[in-house]
Amino acid sequence: MKKVLYATFVAAIWSLVLACSTDKSADISPNSQSGVGGSMARFAIVGNALYCVLPDKLQVYDISAPDSPVAKNYVMLNVGLETIFPYKDNLFIGASDGMYIFDNRQPNSPLLLSRYTHVQSCDPVVVQEKYAYVTLRGGVNCRQFISLSSLDVVDVSDLKNPRLVHTQPMESPYGLGVDGTQLFVCEGDNGLKVFDISKPEQPVLKETLKDVKSFDVVPLSKTLLVTGDGGFYQYRYQKGEKLELLSKISIEP
Repeated sequence: MKKVLYATFVAAIWSLVLACSTDKSADISPNSQSGVGGSMARFAIVGNALYCVLPDKLQVYDISAPDSPVAKNYVMLNVGLETIFPYKDNLFIGASDGMYIFDNRQPNSPLLLSRYTHVQSCDPVVVQEKYAYVTLRGGVNCRQFISLSSLDVVDVSDLKNPRLVHTQPMESPYGLGVDGTQLFVCEGDNGLKVFDISKPEQPVLKETLKDVKSFDVVPLSKTLLVTGDGGFYQYRYQKGEKLELLSKISIEP
């Protein structure tokens, strides 16, 4: 458990670095995502809004003046909120009882559209086009008395009516990332898995790196950033090719 918490903390720091390194001269629309973070992040920046996922609510801050954030709004939800993933004009919140979908066109006042429910389990989420990918992890470190672990594919083309279209067993899934036809899933001590999603609703396992104890991942312009037991890893990825290790930064907890 200590290693997971440490890796999650490292992932959060890395997400901040990525957010701060975003090109400030770029043309950023009022509701565009300002930084890139992992799927296990508990906060996100979209335009001038900072979102924090607390155990039972989504808290919104106005950061128009970065040195003086102002609490603007909050949305009370069920206990067990865990992760946040901004995508286009929406926020996807992973929770122990499901996935919450918000309309985010008014950044300071996100509107709850729907909730996709499942058995209780830990579940980060990423989204690409009309599909959301959710990992559900069972076990004592997440939800007692539940052993089910899986990868769910949810059709979110109708945001008010998300629909499960596929599920497959996993070993111990944590964070995940998606880019084009590739889906990357961290399996903790069981390594890093790469799926082909040429058919988005039907992931096909293509590669497993058993020697990487991975907890979260960020695909970024053909470079895969992985946080795991011991530090950061960088891999080069191309469609149809195996991952190529570029570097490792060792960090001892």
